[in-house]
Amino acid sequence: MAAFELFIGNKNYSSWSFRPWIALKQKGIPFREHLVPFDFAHGNPKFAAFSPSMKVPVLKDGELTVWDSMAILEYASEIYPEKGLWPEKLTSRAKAKSVSAEMHSGFGALRGACPMNMRRPAEEIEVNEGVRADVARVMQIWGECLEESGGPFLFGDFTIADAMFAPVVSRFTTYRLSDDPVFNRYSATMTSTPAWQAWEEDALKESWVVDLDEI
Repeated sequence: MAAFELFIGNKNYSSWSFRPWIALKQKGIPFREHLVPFDFAHGNPKFAAFSPSMKVPVLKDGELTVWDSMAILEYASEIYPEKGLWPEKLTSRAKAKSVSAEMHSGFGALRGACPMNMRRPAEEIEVNEGVRADVARVMQIWGECLEESGGPFLFGDFTIADAMFAPVVSRFTTYRLSDDPVFNRYSATMTSTPAWQAWEEDALKESWVVDLDEI
């Protein structure tokens, strides 16, 4: 089977790129990485060559193009069912899909106020009620999932749900949004994976600056 091709944006900022990248890497699914940097102010016309939506990430598998992080992750789970990208148990799988979908479609206040920025020194910032509500809901999800599964990841082993929440772990750390023991334990699990460390190492070396994300 030929390796996937995964087109991503800046590792320092691109939370949506981070999601499929960390899942494929963590699960040992072979892929070739193509990093095409973006600039929110002006876009990147080079995206037109591979992305129907003019956004990243994009996965290519031969002649097939798959875009959007959730679609990419779902496709990978179907091509590599043995990798366990979703929990095996039906009820756990249903919950993992629910929290992943909630992450995909929600938490707008958190996204807007606290963009992913791995280079930014960790520092607490003032946040509004919307962000605090998002943080509380994320903590509720993490707490319930980890209690039910026993950890160390949300559903025991690493799944798509962990990939979907990976950029949130980064945001919580960068902006010091929580000191809850549940967050500290889950963050330690996520950031200790070789996949996380490889992404972060590259992110910290990047020189591109996107002013919109430098709040």
